[in-house]
Amino acid sequence: MSTLTHFDEQGQAHMVDVAAKAASHRIGIAGGRIEMQPATLAIIEAGSAKKGDVLGIARVAGIMAAKKTSALIPLCHPLALTHVAIEFKVLHVSPSHAASILCQATVETVGPTGVEMEALTAVSVALLTIYDMCKAVDRGMVMTDITLLEKHGGKSGSFINPNTTPHGNA
Repeated sequence: MSTLTHFDEQGQAHMVDVAAKAASHRIGIAGGRIEMQPATLAIIEAGSAKKGDVLGIARVAGIMAAKKTSALIPLCHPLALTHVAIEFKVLHVSPSHAASILCQATVETVGPTGVEMEALTAVSVALLTIYDMCKAVDRGMVMTDITLLEKHGGKSGSFINPNTTPHGNA
């Protein structure tokens, strides 16, 4: 197992020095889901939520969150993002799953460090926004399965999470 990079030899937290790393095209893809009552999903799909277009606002919130990740995660580097996309997929109740919305965030940059945290933050905040906008009718919603699906670029190359299906969350 490799060592944790956010600690120095004395065990003190520090921001990793990426100055000597070559800039490369980096991509991070994360996914997650929010489960809810079927009636809540119907409100979202009908566009009749009191606070407005739930998925449209959640999409913007996810994009904004990706851009602000370094302000939320203490040792994250501030990055100039070149692309952020948030996708949603609605799943109606079936024998295999509850009523839910899947969210997938794809984040890109050209730089010396990856965008996995930005993709994970985007998914988390997009799902939190759905919760916030619908909590008046369904406080029992559950956010789950927030995970890194893929990352590409950098010295370590590509990673595709073996515990998920490619682009399987949205």
